[in-house]
This record gives sequence, C-alpha cells and structure tokens, in this order.
Amino acid sequence: MLDIFLKTLPFFGLIGLGYGAAKSRFFSEEASAALTKFVFFFALSAMLFRFSANLRFDEIFEPRLASAYLWGTAVTWGLGMAVAFLRGLDVPTASIEAQCAAIGNTGFLGVPMLALLLGQEAVGPIILILSIDLIVFSSLLTLLVTGAREGHMGLGILWKLLLGLLKNPMIVSIGLGLAVSASGVPVPEAANSFLTTLGNAATPGALFAIGASLASKSAERIQIAAWLSFAKLVLHPLFVGLGVYVFFPVDAYRAAVAVSAAALPVAGNVFILAQHYGIAPQRVSASILISTTVSILTVSAVIATVTGWIGAP
Repeated sequence: MLDIFLKTLPFFGLIGLGYGAAKSRFFSEEASAALTKFVFFFALSAMLFRFSANLRFDEIFEPRLASAYLWGTAVTWGLGMAVAFLRGLDVPTASIEAQCAAIGNTGFLGVPMLALLLGQEAVGPIILILSIDLIVFSSLLTLLVTGAREGHMGLGILWKLLLGLLKNPMIVSIGLGLAVSASGVPVPEAANSFLTTLGNAATPGALFAIGASLASKSAERIQIAAWLSFAKLVLHPLFVGLGVYVFFPVDAYRAAVAVSAAALPVAGNVFILAQHYGIAPQRVSASILISTTVSILTVSAVIATVTGWIGAP
C-alpha cells in the first residue's frame, strides 16, 4: 500500500497546491473558474477524444463490465435515496444525496490518475465508466428533479435532457472519438500530436482546479456529509466489487480498474447540479471536501488491494 500511496501522493499534492493557491487568494475565484473551463472544454476533451479515437469500440464497451459497474452504482445510488427518504427528504434532495453517494470524480481525477497508475489499458474501462455516470445517472437525476418539480414526465423534459447531454463536452468528445474509431480512418499524426499536447494539460490543470474549487467549499452538515462520503469511498467500491468479482465476473485487470474508479471521491459536477437546481449545495459541498480529503488514504488502500489480486491465482 505504501508504494501505491507514494504514487498517488503527487496527484493529491497538485490538489493541495490548488487549494492553497485559492485559499490564500493568490488564485482568485475568477481564475479558478477560468482554469476549470479550460480543462473541461479543451484539455480534458482533447484527452478523451484522442483516447476514444485511437481505441476500438470493443476495447471500451464490455457488456459484463458495464453490467457490473451499473449494478454496483445503482445499488449505492438506491441506498443513498433510501436513507434520504427515511429522513423524510423530498425526491429532489434525495436524488442529490444519491448522486453524492454513487458518482465519483472520474473525469477530472480518475481519467488522468488511473491511466497513469494502472496503465493505458485502463483507458477503455474508464471511458465506459465515465459514460455510464454521465448518461445514466446524471440523466436519472435530471429526470427525477424535473419530474418532481413539474409534476409529470413529458417530451419537453426528455428534449431538455438530450440537449443537456449534447452540450456536455465530455460526452461529445467521447462520441466523436468513437465515431472516428468506427470509421477506420486513422487519426493523422499531426492531429494526434496536437491532441496529445493539449490533453497533457488536463492532468495538472484538472487536479489544480479540483483543489482550487475545494477552497470555496464549506464543511457544514458534517454528519450527513460524513455518511455520503462513507457511501462513496467505502460502499460504492464494495458494491462494484461484488458486481465485477461475483455477479458479473470480468478479468482481474478490468475488475481492478472498475473498483478503483468506484473508490474516487464525490464528483465536482454534483455541486454544479446542486447549485443549478438550488438543492442542498452546502451538504454537497461538504461531501466533496470530506471525501476528497479522506480519499488520499482510502483510494491508495483500494488500488493496492485490487491490483494485488491481479496476479493472484
């Protein structure tokens, strides 16, 4: 575990650097927002497009892995909803808490970190996991919140949902990359070089941006945030582990990637959704702050455990 911890430490060090820069006001909120926008729309999108365009579809989509991850995430998501309902919360608030419990920071943290720690072969499964998070569970959140507020499910809601997906640069970049891959036309060397150079900015930029965003997060509603962080860091990888090792067994390497991805802290885009809908932004903020801090230790422990099983008989 110590070896894995030392390998993950530079990633969290960059997060800490961003946090310090923003907390000291050396890096303003406007600068943090601009950096996040650059990473989201340009650097990370270039990285995802290049990965998708240079992979075959079967290297990304593996039905058993998709089923296993979908099962484990759905169980965690449902548990988050159930606990919220037991506390008497309404559907929109319960949905936001479920999102905290089950959706990790796969885009900004998982893609760059796991690809380097676990090797380039991890890219395909990571893209699959990211796609499931964005298409299935973000869409489910939108449907539940909008349906609860409007009192019905209509074509208008589905149209807004589709437009939202089409406006997400991560979805668009993955989709375009897969289209290029399916065409069989190789990406020109000059284009690949451009995308590699731009995509290389995603790792330091995304990690610094995560840290800078944490500086504005508050640690209110600690008990709820602690529960949601526990669900994300412990229960989510546990249920995904049951999926990939027991119910829908896949090879040890892909299983390790899926469980490692499930161990990531609460995704930053959950806070964006909470702010957009005006639903419990404080508890989401605290969940991101606590889960990211604690994940310095838990992510290393999970990765060390599952990678140890890769070579096991």
